[in-house]
Amino acid sequence: MAFDELKENIEDIQESTKAYIDSSLAYYKLWGFKVAMKSTTMIIKFALIGIFILIFLLFISIAGSYALGDLVGSTALGFLIVGGIHLVLAILLSFVKDRIIEGPILERFSEIFFND
Repeated sequence: MAFDELKENIEDIQESTKAYIDSSLAYYKLWGFKVAMKSTTMIIKFALIGIFILIFLLFISIAGSYALGDLVGSTALGFLIVGGIHLVLAILLSFVKDRIIEGPILERFSEIFFND
């Protein structure tokens, strides 16, 4: 009699453990999908915004180059001046990229992964 009850209890424990593992596995699959989708959509949004900003900067640079070219009397010199300005900005950005770019992105991804 005692062995039959023990056997039933062990079977119940096995079933409960299997159900727990299955539900935990399903939960973590859903959590992984949610994090992956949030990350993917955020990357796509940043990429689209970046593309539009780059197109805007391209047209502004071309217009500025022609305007400077008219001021100095040489279109080529206008393009060289704008190219030099871009080079100086790129050098400055390389010095402060950690605080401006990597910090906010790391903070945003940390919110997605660890706060949900």
